[in-house]
Amino acid sequence: MFLGAACFFLFGDEVSVFRNGEDGMGMRLAVIDDEVTVCRRLSTLLQKEGFEVETFPSAPPFWNRMQQHAFDIVFIDLNLPGMNGMQILSRLRADYEDLEAIIITGNSTIESAVEAMKIGAFHYISKPFRLHDVRSLAKSAREKILLRRENKSLRAALAGNDFIPEFIGASPRMQTAFATIKKVAAVDCNVLLQAETGTGKEMAARAIHQLSPRKDLPFVSFNCGGFTEDLICTELFGHEKGSFTGATTTKIGLLEAANGGTVFLDEIGEMQLSMQVRLLRVIQEKIILRVGGTQPIELDVRIIAATNKDLKKAMEKGEFREDLFYRLNVVAINLPRLEEKRDDIPLLVNHFITKFNRAFGKAVKRISPDALSILMGYNFPGNVRELENIVQRAVALADSEAIEVHDLPPDLQEFEFSGMKGQGLLTLEEMEKQHIARVLMSTKNIGIACNILNIPRTTLWRRMQKYNLGHKGFGPEE
Repeated sequence: MFLGAACFFLFGDEVSVFRNGEDGMGMRLAVIDDEVTVCRRLSTLLQKEGFEVETFPSAPPFWNRMQQHAFDIVFIDLNLPGMNGMQILSRLRADYEDLEAIIITGNSTIESAVEAMKIGAFHYISKPFRLHDVRSLAKSAREKILLRRENKSLRAALAGNDFIPEFIGASPRMQTAFATIKKVAAVDCNVLLQAETGTGKEMAARAIHQLSPRKDLPFVSFNCGGFTEDLICTELFGHEKGSFTGATTTKIGLLEAANGGTVFLDEIGEMQLSMQVRLLRVIQEKIILRVGGTQPIELDVRIIAATNKDLKKAMEKGEFREDLFYRLNVVAINLPRLEEKRDDIPLLVNHFITKFNRAFGKAVKRISPDALSILMGYNFPGNVRELENIVQRAVALADSEAIEVHDLPPDLQEFEFSGMKGQGLLTLEEMEKQHIARVLMSTKNIGIACNILNIPRTTLWRRMQKYNLGHKGFGPEE
């Protein structure tokens, strides 16, 4: 449950508390200023925004109250009797890492206010101030606090689930896959990954290797599609010097190079039948012969194979050996398509935004509700890889803090238009209901939904009641 921010105003030794408005979400905000007029003006303004408000003329009564019930946001005048604003700020930053402080300063002390920001103030505002600026700063500080708490809540939720670094997914389908990966990693057997292109087959194979007793030994990957038999044979088994024209040196094959570790064979369904026979012999006898060689080489590798083909149908057509299938298919793991785990799209988008912010030196913070709505309705034939490419492009093109519809590829913008045509003409209430329902279903988290919709929790809760969108486990207290 999120704690709210409150504003406190103190006159003399008396504390005045103002409580009003649901949209403040119970947040506590304090104002420390020895000018009674300033305190009253801020109190009147901020309690209308839903904050609980208390004011203080100096540091001692503020600290007494802070120990009783900590604040979330504090407005601090720099020029205070006794302990000045800079000293208060320094102590707050040392003892209350989640608190946000806003400095109140006269025009003659702007330099001090800037210095205060360097040591951790959220922002500053100079006297005489405009009420609009005060309101905007208070709301921004509140949003920052809520986002930070939401991130902590999300990390805690992920920590309670099966989770593999760099493998994002909190949906039931992905949690099932994670659990299977962790179990099979500890058992030294061959694995067959069955999944479409772009679903993360190699990432799953690497996760199995990293979680296995072989983790400190080599991991080697090879794509079996699109190569001739001779090339595959040379790459996997290596060759002896002089074994064919151009073989001027001895070459170590990938299987030998991975000895003791793991070999990932992607697109195993594309391997020629003659090569399937060679691979089957390696699995059965655990030895290899380099091309042109006569000396058997003992081999100890774990094989993880992957395919986007239906190997049982391939066996029926005589395109894949049945004995090899059963050697590889000791444990089968099915990775879901992205459209089968739509609940993970917001998490994946956030992950890719962070990734490409670092790569491009950008500062994109979020995706707009309209842009996310398009992604939630798209089928993603290229799965997670396609989503990653879309977000990469959007981050590169974004010229604001949010990814907007115009940052998406043109075909997705057309997808939005064509999708709307089939819905007919809706009232504003119908459109609002459908959009809120879609965001709730995709996020399964009230806090994240509020951030996407850009509305307070209590407002969302009232809309859920109005449109009968209640879900077990959803509520303003989450």
